[in-house]
Amino acid sequence: MILYYWHYGIIVSSLATATFHIMCYPYFGWFDPIVLNGFGSLALLAAYFLPIPFFQQRHHIVYWSIAGYTLLTILLWVILGDKTFLFATTAAIGYYAKIAEIFLLVFMGYDLQGILQAQKTKELP
Repeated sequence: MILYYWHYGIIVSSLATATFHIMCYPYFGWFDPIVLNGFGSLALLAAYFLPIPFFQQRHHIVYWSIAGYTLLTILLWVILGDKTFLFATTAAIGYYAKIAEIFLLVFMGYDLQGILQAQKTKELP
């Protein structure tokens, strides 16, 4: 797999998202959904880029899983999240994580063309 600049953007923004979520473990514990969200982001990032044949054969499914997971995370934060922006609280981390997730979606959008082309070529006999 050739890495383009948007792939590096996907890696950096996904790692930032995971870091922001995992940083909350001293406040919420390891098994809180916020912290587990960070581990889910890392797992999806690994599935997207590591040369594991199972995931590479289903690359478009992993792509849509990352996009859906990120959109669901943003939606749930809008509905359930703490919107008070105070630097001394974990609520500010939510804003930083959402900014990283929006960047992740933007970089994933750049990769959409390649995903759609690969999906079309696999459908042809």
